[in-house]
Amino acid sequence: MTDPYAALGVARTATADEIKKAYRKIARENHPDLKPGDAAAEERFKAANAAYELLKDAEQRARFDRGEIDASGQERAQRQYYRDYAEAADNPYRRGQSSYQQGFDASDLFEDLFGRRAGAQRGEFSANGQDYHFALTIDFLTAVNGGRSEIMLPDGQALAVTIPAGARDGQSLRLRGKGAPGLGKGAAGDIYLTLSVADHPQFRREGNDIHADAAVPFDVAILGGSVQIDTVAGPVRATVPAWSDSGKTLRLKGKGVAGKGDHLARLVIHLPKGPDSALSALAESWRATTGAAG
Repeated sequence: MTDPYAALGVARTATADEIKKAYRKIARENHPDLKPGDAAAEERFKAANAAYELLKDAEQRARFDRGEIDASGQERAQRQYYRDYAEAADNPYRRGQSSYQQGFDASDLFEDLFGRRAGAQRGEFSANGQDYHFALTIDFLTAVNGGRSEIMLPDGQALAVTIPAGARDGQSLRLRGKGAPGLGKGAAGDIYLTLSVADHPQFRREGNDIHADAAVPFDVAILGGSVQIDTVAGPVRATVPAWSDSGKTLRLKGKGVAGKGDHLARLVIHLPKGPDSALSALAESWRATTGAAG
């Protein structure tokens, strides 16, 4: 397996944030949903996903850096044990020696291999199923309000996924028992999802608060009044105080992420569409009275 640092294009001294940013960049550029049929992009995505799963856990990363586990997360000591055993003089399977010289019957090997499979079917041998790891891109409003999405499993089946309200970019979800089936009495594996939240053209999230611009007619900005403001929870009416200038912010309590945050509307004053003779005359009169420059 590729060195995880090389797969993410970061130095071994990279911080956790740098590793996360590198992974998100590769995932967004190479996700199979964005580049269907691009085998090279899919391989880069898979390698980056495996690397991130290894390095995002501080303890697991430290063990890899110390050489205790390899890039796939396997114990190096265990692999060395099997290597030493394979080279042992009393090992009947040792490379370079004939099984007949050791008095070994090849049927023993087949019995051992296929006997395990039969034993699993009878419940005598058990092994947990494989875990699956996926990166899932969801839209902004689904992340904020919660909703449903789906992923495609290796066997070609679609699996519905419930996204909790308030989900964040980079958050991991665990679907217990949705991975590969186990052998014998072994438990099924799990599915681990890493979420990537798409940007929204209107809303911007900071913690549990939502920020957005709100258009206000010039007469309401001067005289005050009620305007409709779009929020992630739907449109609401809000009162704009008289003489509100562009840039003033209205805070709508409880209209942010999952009802926990607020919606902060930055007022932007809009003129009517097209020329208006009465408004132009009023402005000229006001300029003449105040002496303000045009």
